[in-house]
Amino acid sequence: MTERPYKDETLLTHAGNKPRANFGIVNPPVYHASTILYPTVAALEAALKDKFSGVTYGRNGTPTTFAFEEAVAAVEGGERAIAMPSGMAAIAGALLTFLKQGDHLLVSDSVYSPVRGLCGGTLAGMGIETTYYDPTIGAGIAALIRPNTRLVYLESPGSLTFEVQDVPAIAASARARGCLTVLDNTWATPLYFKPFEHGIDVSLHAGTKYITGHSDTMMGVVICRADHYQQLKTAIHGLGYCAAPDDCYLALRGLRTLAVRLARHQETALTLARWLQARKEVTRVMHPALPQDPGHRLWKRDFGGASGLFGFALKPYSPAAVAAMLDGMELFGLGFSWGGYESLLIPTKPQALRTAVPWFSDGPCLRLHAGLEDAGDLIADLERGFARLGAAA
Repeated sequence: MTERPYKDETLLTHAGNKPRANFGIVNPPVYHASTILYPTVAALEAALKDKFSGVTYGRNGTPTTFAFEEAVAAVEGGERAIAMPSGMAAIAGALLTFLKQGDHLLVSDSVYSPVRGLCGGTLAGMGIETTYYDPTIGAGIAALIRPNTRLVYLESPGSLTFEVQDVPAIAASARARGCLTVLDNTWATPLYFKPFEHGIDVSLHAGTKYITGHSDTMMGVVICRADHYQQLKTAIHGLGYCAAPDDCYLALRGLRTLAVRLARHQETALTLARWLQARKEVTRVMHPALPQDPGHRLWKRDFGGASGLFGFALKPYSPAAVAAMLDGMELFGLGFSWGGYESLLIPTKPQALRTAVPWFSDGPCLRLHAGLEDAGDLIADLERGFARLGAAA
């Protein structure tokens, strides 16, 4: 695309599209490739010197890969992107790029739980120490930065409990001490939070979720400024990560409709969240777009919208009563991941994951993803679920 100040919706529609280079085909085709042939020895040797420029080997990327990466980087506000085979691969690839033995890592206490497994397992085994911090710490994170602290890992809002972090304050404190910042931006998507405008060095997504949007593709993506690209691409290439071209195609197709889908997810989620606030069975709704939420001020300052994922806490119902509620849901699926067109509702245990700041809840917690169904139908399904909850109690 010509460099112009296009709005996000326009970038979603056109970035990464090159019909003239593909016989006029609107959608970039799926290029399956491993071996790439070169016309001369000189051309082969030139590719070895600059293997990340153009199509040089299947694992380095194909035109399908590059189209997806270009589109994501454009709407996220970064300069380069790297497609990954999953969101967890994006997280692991970013951390393993910048951390080495003897380094110290700061991670939000509200982080996606598999990150804890990575930090306590693989990274600890490499001699990398992790400290978990209060997600509401803001500029106070400066007190936790040591001489060997290399990186601060953020997720805002946090998984399960949805605390909003003061990203600009944390990024400024980290940069002042020579630390990099990496942010998981999956919840807000490239549309509703702009990491690079808030001081973040590297952003990443589980593209499995809203970017793809149809619950049928594993995908991750790392976005960065140009000065970090070579280091990231070299490490990720060396680790053997490679996003499949078919998955890149599906993720790019999903990206094209992200704006209209996300607007519906947001609208339905807020409708459900407000309805849940009035239920006698519910003690707390964890949704930063609600004025009553502790993170609302920061969300309103920094975000352009909200997605369809939030949490809520119940009164002290038994596990059997909660199971009776969830087992009979007709429209809400009981399954992991989120960001697809279907609604989901699962029980969570955030108190079991916290190590820096305790999480208090008298009753069980649930996480809800609002899909694209009619909001009234979803409310009716929840009403029937609460009736089962009450009967079982």
